Amino acid sequence: MAKSAFTLPARGSFPSVELAKKAPKKADALLIAAFSGEDGLEVPGSDALDSAALRATYEALAAVGATGRAGEITRIPAPQDSIAPLIVAVGLGDAELLDDEMLRRHAGTAARALTGAGTVVTTLADFGLTATVEGLILGGYAYRGIRSGETNDSESPASFSVIANKKAAEEFEAARVAAEAVNLARDLVNTPANELYPESYAEFISNEAAAAGLEVEVLDEKQLKKEGYGGIISVGKGSKRPPRLVRLTWAPKDATSTVALVGKGITFDTGGISLKPGAGMWDMISDMGGSAAMAAAIIAAAKLEIPVKVTATLPFAENMPGPGATRPGDVITHYGGITSEVLNTDAEGRLVLADAIARASADKPEYLIETATLTGAQIVALGTRTAGVMGSDLFRDRIAEIGREVGENAWAMPLLEEHDEEVKSQAADIRNINAKREGGMEFAGTYLQKFVGEDIEWAHIDVAGPSWNNGAPHGYTPKRATGVPVRTVVAALREIAES
Repeated sequence: MAKSAFTLPARGSFPSVELAKKAPKKADALLIAAFSGEDGLEVPGSDALDSAALRATYEALAAVGATGRAGEITRIPAPQDSIAPLIVAVGLGDAELLDDEMLRRHAGTAARALTGAGTVVTTLADFGLTATVEGLILGGYAYRGIRSGETNDSESPASFSVIANKKAAEEFEAARVAAEAVNLARDLVNTPANELYPESYAEFISNEAAAAGLEVEVLDEKQLKKEGYGGIISVGKGSKRPPRLVRLTWAPKDATSTVALVGKGITFDTGGISLKPGAGMWDMISDMGGSAAMAAAIIAAAKLEIPVKVTATLPFAENMPGPGATRPGDVITHYGGITSEVLNTDAEGRLVLADAIARASADKPEYLIETATLTGAQIVALGTRTAGVMGSDLFRDRIAEIGREVGENAWAMPLLEEHDEEVKSQAADIRNINAKREGGMEFAGTYLQKFVGEDIEWAHIDVAGPSWNNGAPHGYTPKRATGVPVRTVVAALREIAES
């Protein structure tokens, strides 16, 4: 009997969103905007409410104390003969201060509040179509986990009809594809490590990529050893689940540029022999967030037919303290020949990334974008919601700027001159950690830089904090996996295509 393809044991649910030229005749709810003006509540007009209905809506909202403040959700019965029996107003704050990110966040808040509401018509796209679509899909995402029992209607995401000009179909589709790619990355990161390990991960991604029209190559542990991927082998050999390297390629005939994507895929990180503390180790299922983001981004590039040749090189390994595990002080040889002294086996991400970056560089791309949940130092420096970006000065700055533009906060960080000397080792070419605590994020960037080929514009995005939300949901960000920085990468690919 043929082996069935691996599927994720649980998937997140999220709203379906369709573009509508005009409001349908019937729905379960109508989602509208409200603002807080100098004189109090303001309710803008729209095609979904005639003048009488608009006035009645305003009076009903004011009567129950609605102010239009940012993020406020107010429910009222709809006026007679409305398209829906319920009106839900989401506050957008001061109209003069509204931008795409604020709209995206509040659309996300509204989508979460409307879970179980059924069919919903919304006029929020009057203030920005892309931000509305992304906010609804991202904010309405919920991961139920692997549970017994069935879901009920109150847990089902709403279905949204977004009223906008049909000429905006291309913009709508780009927003939808990008947002759904984020949710794919979230699903992968949320999957427990006993289900998602290097072999099953490689199988799932290969199937998803092939279905999107990508070329797929998978190297197993024997091929990795034969071809000299010493970093990936080193990290993976402590686990009974052997490592993999997955290469995905989108090669349109009209490609204008070549881009390499690289993402860290540690399916679980115990720290290896340099064992992590037990408290909080369960969150280390998220240590493959970089690879999930890059896999989702290249699949989105194919669905959007972005005219850029893109190859994603994704190293998968499980970092365990097994009998064959790498020891502190071991020296390994990376793909391409650079040797590295492993002083701390919990700095394993840079070891697998080094091999992947060296392999990606062998293709001589014009640009290389890499992302990883790499250092706790990123969280110390920039907090849990802002990624640190290092690399070629101009490209680094632009990637950080794109991140801020799409709402995935990022900040450009320098590579430090002193680390050029401190990364050297007496036992090998370089060492994987610095003895000092200062500048840990930048030291990791310097280490990775050693594997980037000449004349390649590159950017390294450290998302140790932004890729995982341990707190309550906020805006369009759910609890647990966030899917950062998928939208940054997709936006960068589209910009490169247009340059």
